[in-house]
This record gives sequence, structure tokens and C-alpha cells, in this order.
Amino acid sequence: MPHVIVKAWPGKTEDEKKRLADAITKHVMEIFEYGDEAVSVAIEEVGPESWKTDVYEPDIKAKPNQLYKKPGYEM
Repeated sequence: MPHVIVKAWPGKTEDEKKRLADAITKHVMEIFEYGDEAVSVAIEEVGPESWKTDVYEPDIKAKPNQLYKKPGYEM
């Protein structure tokens, strides 16, 4: 049962978030061969002032072996 969490800066519209969730769901279903009922997607808004401590350090820097797409920036 894949659960995908997207962490992003605030400011995206509800439509943009829904479209992203739909696209992620579609590709998870195609690639992992799960049905729609097995996939969930959450979007967490994290402001730029908290990005380093709440996202970059714990999710990116501390877990490099879990990253399948690394960012093109460092903090």
C-alpha cells in the first residue's frame, strides 16, 4: 500500500495539488501495478523558513540512500 508524501512550499492552488495527487496516483498504479484503492497521497506545506530543519536535514541529508532523485541544491 503506497503512501506518498509530497513536501512543498505553500502557495499552490487546490487544483494544482489535486492534479499532482492524480498524476502521482496514476504513475504508482502503472509502475507498481496497484489499484487506485491502494494508493494515498498527502501534500504537506512547509514554509521556506522551516525547510532546512523540517525537510532538508531529516528527509534529504539524513537519508541519502532513500533518495531516488536528489535535489540540485545544498543547504
